Amino acid sequence: MSLRALLLTLALAAPAQAQDLASGETVTLRGLDRIAGKSTELSIQAGSHVDYGRLRIGLRECRFPAEDPAADAFAFLEIEDTRSGEQIFGGWMIASAPGLNALDHVRYDVWVIGCQ
Repeated sequence: MSLRALLLTLALAAPAQAQDLASGETVTLRGLDRIAGKSTELSIQAGSHVDYGRLRIGLRECRFPAEDPAADAFAFLEIEDTRSGEQIFGGWMIASAPGLNALDHVRYDVWVIGCQ
């Protein structure tokens, strides 16, 4: 297991042990087109996807602390580059730690804002 995967596992396990997590139906993301210099807010329902530039972003699951929904959010995203058809990201993104498991794309940044 890589160090990055281990850190992500620990980050997801710690909140689950300390508090109960609830599942959300919708995630709010922020996307940044680095070339255009424009940020966009995106909402995705669980089980569906949205197109953002040449990315197709799908939400498998979204979780948040049951006692404090505004405290943090964890979203399992699958992101595909529509030009190449290649999945360029698949895994959990954490709102409070966007750099922990970030999308690595030359043009776009995507990060989690919250779950509803």
